[in-house]
Amino acid sequence: MTVEFKKLQTPTLKELFISQIEHMIISGQFEIGTKLPSERELSQRMGVSRAIVNSGIAEMARKGFIEIRPRVGNFVADYRRNGTLETLVSIMKYNGGTLRHAEIKSLIEFRCVVDNMVIQLIDGKLTEEQYAELKNIVEKIGTSSTPAEAAENTHVFHHELALISGNTIVPLIYASFASTSTHLWERYARKNGIDRLHDNCSILLDYIHSGRTEEAVAWKLKYTEDVLYGETQIFDEN
Repeated sequence: MTVEFKKLQTPTLKELFISQIEHMIISGQFEIGTKLPSERELSQRMGVSRAIVNSGIAEMARKGFIEIRPRVGNFVADYRRNGTLETLVSIMKYNGGTLRHAEIKSLIEFRCVVDNMVIQLIDGKLTEEQYAELKNIVEKIGTSSTPAEAAENTHVFHHELALISGNTIVPLIYASFASTSTHLWERYARKNGIDRLHDNCSILLDYIHSGRTEEAVAWKLKYTEDVLYGETQIFDEN
């Protein structure tokens, strides 16, 4: 059988232009309501043609990042109100710097909601074989040699829970957020220790395995609350 391969392509100047401006918006360098430099100035400062800038601005406006005001200028839009699924994809791909606290808080809260949905969907479905596999993953978290390794194993643990839930969309969401989630778990492990990350997952798994779904949900809510506001919060790390 002949396998066809697609030719590898480097990002176009337009894609690089869009990526840089979106990253500046998501990171807060350009705050909502800020007027962007003129297209002529952006063209000169970024070394691309006016046509690329104009086309890139139009695409970001379609995605909800920019508001075009004819004869006035281009402004950073409130993408929370005007965004689309493409906006979410751009945020998930963001890795050019540190997310603002508001975005980190929102991502953690979102994960808590989805994690608790997964916990409820698993209720009564977990087999002993699946439990043994999850237990093995949790043990790998505890024996990880670095926070980065522990964070990666934590992602695997939650992704496996999502697969067991039977929902076909949630595992895709977890996979899409993998880079951001593992980065935040790594920060957590560096600040609070790998053991604490391991214990959180171990306790959660024990609740799920014993069918104590309400306690598992309550534990996840408490864990999230501590990460955001308690002694294990992660916002004071550079």
